[in-house]
Amino acid sequence: MSSLYFLIPLALIMLAGAIWAFVWSVRSGQFEDMEGPAHRILMDDDDPMIPLDSRSRPGRKAGKGDQA
Repeated sequence: MSSLYFLIPLALIMLAGAIWAFVWSVRSGQFEDMEGPAHRILMDDDDPMIPLDSRSRPGRKAGKGDQA
C-alpha cells in the first residue's frame, strides 16, 4: 500500500509530461503536413546521386595523357 503513495503521483507526473509533449509538438507544427513526406518518397529525382568524374563527362576533349 505504501508503494501506491509513490506510484500514483509518479504516473500523474508522467501523464502531464506526455500531454505537455503532445501540446508542444502540435504548436510547433509537427503535425502540419502529414502527407507531404509520403508523396516525396514516390517522387523520382532526375539528378544523378553519384557525381561524374572528369573522365566520364560528355563532351570532354582528349588530352595528352588520355588514350582515345
